[in-house]
Amino acid sequence: MEHTTSALVKRMPGFLALEDGRCFSGISIGHEGLSIGEVVFNTAMSGYQGLITDPSSSRQIVAMTSPQIGNVGINPEDNESTVKPPISGLLMRELSTRVSNWRATESLADFLKRHQIVALSEVDTRSITQHLRTHGPKRGAIAAGDWNTEELIQKAKESPRLEDLDLVGALTVSAPVEWSEPISEPHEPICSKKIIVLDFGVKRSILWSLASRGAKVFIVPARTSAEDILKMQPDSVVLSNGPGDPARLEYAVAEITKLIGKVPIFGIALGHQLLGKAFGASTCRLKFGHRGTQPVLDKQTGKVAMTPQNHGFHVNPEKLPPEVEVSHVNLHDGTVEGLRHKSLPIFSVQFHPEGGPHDTAPFFERFLQM
Repeated sequence: MEHTTSALVKRMPGFLALEDGRCFSGISIGHEGLSIGEVVFNTAMSGYQGLITDPSSSRQIVAMTSPQIGNVGINPEDNESTVKPPISGLLMRELSTRVSNWRATESLADFLKRHQIVALSEVDTRSITQHLRTHGPKRGAIAAGDWNTEELIQKAKESPRLEDLDLVGALTVSAPVEWSEPISEPHEPICSKKIIVLDFGVKRSILWSLASRGAKVFIVPARTSAEDILKMQPDSVVLSNGPGDPARLEYAVAEITKLIGKVPIFGIALGHQLLGKAFGASTCRLKFGHRGTQPVLDKQTGKVAMTPQNHGFHVNPEKLPPEVEVSHVNLHDGTVEGLRHKSLPIFSVQFHPEGGPHDTAPFFERFLQM
């Protein structure tokens, strides 16, 4: 189905203001209003819908480095969240005015307006990316309409820092629930075991990847105690992805620590970081984050996988106990991309095995075959 967009007809101006005083202009293609968040850049060449709806993108204003966005439109099946997209704002160099994809049900611009997301096209995303690579992520204010840039800079300066926020509380389920969405493309069943997903902002594709392989998936709130999880008699536990600083989630780390040795555990993204903290490691901020595709080395096999990532913190391995080893490393900066317990069925990955090419999918098979 082919769609066109009239988002650029009005040519409403828009602005991005950073806390350090840098300002960038563009043309509004989304909601007319103001939004604040942490400004980051993403180097992915595709998958913008998954990024916009990924709970890990909560309170982020994302600058896409790909020169054109919107050509495949939006379809409801690829949303990673069932609620309002959590992203604070979107920046791009050019919006495709024509949508040509048989799965599309609406244009990107219409989707952004419908969900009241401020977004700008015709932005110098190259300059934004260079600035963030040099100075790190910045608090920012993105606005469409008649706004004063000095006022926007002040709003950016006054906005809370990501390290001071627990973003998980607004994203996690309110009560335990069994995931029951229909599976349109099932894999060969591996197991029919009961898996508890500790929800820090889980992506739908993670739940689909588990359920499509035969698992019975139950989602529980982020503050669920280890005692209550074990009462549900799970065969294994998944620590999900999610947004923000893992240091704000000590309540989760305390409960994860109690699960170690009691049940198989698989941590993904934020879940990987929380598992690292449960093992005694610390977490640190990356200079400008890993958002997009990153090369990751499997230390056991020597193979390299190109992996999708969306995070701004990493595990510092210095205080890991001897029974826990680093299983994967990032080939760009050497940061930890995976952990493995030497004797217990526990491992984790920093990247998203559900969202990448076929060489990342076996992590689900490996986990379920435990």
